[in-house]
Amino acid sequence: MQTELEFYQLTAVGDRELNQDCMAHRVCADYAVFVVADGLGGHHGGEKASRFFCRGLLLLAGVYQEKIKTQGPPAVKDWVRAATEKMRELFADDPAMRNAHTTCAILYMDRTQVITAHCGDSRIYRLNAREVLWRTRDHSVIQELFDEGLIGERDMGVHPDQHRLMRSINALVEPWVDIQTFPPMQGGETFILCSDGFWEAIKEQELLLLAQPDSGKIELKKMAQMMILRAGGRSDNVTVQWVRKKY
Repeated sequence: MQTELEFYQLTAVGDRELNQDCMAHRVCADYAVFVVADGLGGHHGGEKASRFFCRGLLLLAGVYQEKIKTQGPPAVKDWVRAATEKMRELFADDPAMRNAHTTCAILYMDRTQVITAHCGDSRIYRLNAREVLWRTRDHSVIQELFDEGLIGERDMGVHPDQHRLMRSINALVEPWVDIQTFPPMQGGETFILCSDGFWEAIKEQELLLLAQPDSGKIELKKMAQMMILRAGGRSDNVTVQWVRKKY
């Protein structure tokens, strides 16, 4: 996969005092994994939750990649559970652990399949140059309002209940993630993984700009800066990963 993928990532604190987002990746010869996590919790708890979860996921990637080859999504579920257990170990006796939560958006790929796993409102988009093919469904109050036809896609990022989550990952609770399996990436396709600080102000046409053949690091940076400016001094942390399979 190292010669087949092009990828970029960035994170910014926005207008917050602390960046509680975390991102990580591993790209090997026969598989790749990317993850974005958005922490929630005071006294640095959210910062630790997102960082410890990402660390645990990557530490265990090699073990579970072998299992994914034969077991598919059930092995991904076990992988997330094991990463949550590692997260608990890393918290040790820190009392912040009880109220520390994180979202996650995980993209795993090898030459035969793409698997996504997510919890909360950090998103994964799959795009080609013409359209947004698919995105993860948020575990949030506003996603339920959208599903019921009460608000539109553009309303989701500015709704007063935008930060009310129905699910998140905590080191003391069994993780509950949605897992999807897809055919392998096609040449020219793009995946975007991001925290809500990135997607809440973006328009579909702007997402498609990131999927054009000549787009890349410069366009990604400009888009992230635009999302911060649009927040008008109230920007959340902004984290985004851009992954494309070369033609």
